[in-house]
Amino acid sequence: MINMAKFRRYFFYGTLIAYSAFTIVPFLWSLSTSIKPQDEVYQSNLIPHNPTARAYATVFGKIQPNFPSLFANSLFIACVVVILHLIFASLAGYAFARLRFPGRDVLFYLVLGSMMIPDQLRLVPIYQLMVKMGLISDRPSNYLAIFLVKAISAADIFLMRQYFLTIPRELEDAAKIDGAGPVQTFVRIMLPNAMPVMATVAILTFQGTWNDLFWPSIILQSPNHWTLPFGILQFKGQFSTDWPPIMALVVLSTLPILATYIFGQRYIINMQLGSSVKG
Repeated sequence: MINMAKFRRYFFYGTLIAYSAFTIVPFLWSLSTSIKPQDEVYQSNLIPHNPTARAYATVFGKIQPNFPSLFANSLFIACVVVILHLIFASLAGYAFARLRFPGRDVLFYLVLGSMMIPDQLRLVPIYQLMVKMGLISDRPSNYLAIFLVKAISAADIFLMRQYFLTIPRELEDAAKIDGAGPVQTFVRIMLPNAMPVMATVAILTFQGTWNDLFWPSIILQSPNHWTLPFGILQFKGQFSTDWPPIMALVVLSTLPILATYIFGQRYIINMQLGSSVKG
């Protein structure tokens, strides 16, 4: 007689293994292509017959801007955007979750409604505004345009609000008894208890900003300010494409995201477990 519990467990793990293998194939193919010579690029073999590091040499030194420059630009933008998201999302999330003021719920629904507006519809007015402010140029100040566009995320505000709602009100009441005001309560009580959701927001924001191509391709005018996704796009030619350097950039650009997920996945799990039970 078949043990249904074992069957379900084996089926579950087998499905996960098959799905993991399916999702890792594109990365393995990118890695394989990055070390293939040009005459093997269009061959179906996963392991190159004559592996070469030419593509990585091209990425690091023979093209401009090279990988270190693209990496530094992407890292700088991603880190600043993460800090901005944590500041504004935590403040707004706390206000929507705990403070009472006229029009709070209406304003919150408007914030949620903004999530349904794609960036493509906001492109023209935002670009015109940035031009009038003098932020679209080849000067380093055009980083400011990126930061202004990406400083606030409705999705992160929603996540922070929902998590703040799970924190017991007794903690706030105790702080009020001790004489703490809203600011002290936010800094000393709410933020320390919201570390799982803040880590989750930081990880998701970093990944989204690191992979973003839309706004950098529009705002960043100088090659010295290009990010990794925009730099990868420049390798694509009109009539032919040098695939090994593109795949080398893809592999290298994936490593920070992989490291971020490996070290931050426990925070995402903790947030999901914590928000599943309302305090």
